[in-house]
Amino acid sequence: MDNPRQITAIQAANVLISTIIGVGVLPLPLFAARGAGTGAPLLTAMSAMVSFVGLYFITKLGQRFPRQTIIQYSQDLIGKWPARLGAVLIIVFFAELTALASREFGEVVVTSVLKKTPLDVTVIVMLLLAAMSTRSSITTFAYIHHFYVPFILFPGLLIIALSLKNANGMYLQPFWGQDMHQVWRELGTIASLFNGAFVMTMVIPAMRNPPRAMKAAIWGMIIAGGFYILIVTATVAVFGPEETKLLLWPTLELAKVTSLPANILERLDAAFLAVWVTAVFTTLYSTYYFMIHSISQLLGLKDHKFLSMLVLPFVFTLAMYPQNVIEMYLIISFVGRINLVVTIAYPLLLFLIALVRKKGGSTGEKQRSTKGGGRDRKPDPA
Repeated sequence: MDNPRQITAIQAANVLISTIIGVGVLPLPLFAARGAGTGAPLLTAMSAMVSFVGLYFITKLGQRFPRQTIIQYSQDLIGKWPARLGAVLIIVFFAELTALASREFGEVVVTSVLKKTPLDVTVIVMLLLAAMSTRSSITTFAYIHHFYVPFILFPGLLIIALSLKNANGMYLQPFWGQDMHQVWRELGTIASLFNGAFVMTMVIPAMRNPPRAMKAAIWGMIIAGGFYILIVTATVAVFGPEETKLLLWPTLELAKVTSLPANILERLDAAFLAVWVTAVFTTLYSTYYFMIHSISQLLGLKDHKFLSMLVLPFVFTLAMYPQNVIEMYLIISFVGRINLVVTIAYPLLLFLIALVRKKGGSTGEKQRSTKGGGRDRKPDPA
């Protein structure tokens, strides 16, 4: 599927931000406190750095092959059938990510807001919204993310800032944590919250200037990772690590105990949920779009639009497979460990092969991607 090169570096960074910040905002402090106690912010920062390793290799590969995604250039690097096997693994992985995100969204909604609404109704509504939105082009995809980022970041930062009046700095000492026996297990789970950054491989071929992709990747990870660190820090500082471990969705509880000055609003959980729903949509939009975009490239199709509804029953079935919230989070923890293989080990392998075989990144290809902002233009008439 050919698309004009219209995405700027700022838009690419915004795609990363709004994709990474999603449904995992609510249980994130629980995972971090369970893994490192008072060292929860440090564990979150470590997870962001681990995730950036995968993003770095994805971006470097995208700069070497600025007109192709990982589904396409992997065939040049490791052969047709091994690359197709890797593509299937990536597609199934992102189908499961989309399913788990929609299921987690449904669990929160039916527990906190629409208590009499069936779970499957809330899940299918969000999946339908994401599926219908994915019928747009990659340029529209970037514009939508660019539009929603301020509505996600600024209200979230405001709630964090207001919550700090109830904070106790002693809850964050020692900074490196006390109980680190589950740190490696939770490291993978938290790192999985950043795996939406994998969509960068789909964004780079549509960028005006692919060489600026690394700058977009760095800023996107810094902003999204910093936002997550602030949420964990504020939650643990307000509740303490031990109480945070007992809360299913600590960030939602943080919003409940936070109020505006002069008690204009005594609880901000309703406002926070509105922001959270927006963040969930942008994450689902990205993972669903990447899934069907990859399927269309794997099958050699010219368009991905008809796939948006075709794969919906499969994703919905995956979403409804867990029997309860506990089983859902067990699956999320398992998928988090697989995440390290799919989003870090596989791109690293491809990058090393590209270096050894000296594939991609030719001077002529780089020059073509940078001239005219990396946009294919017709020659001016004489």
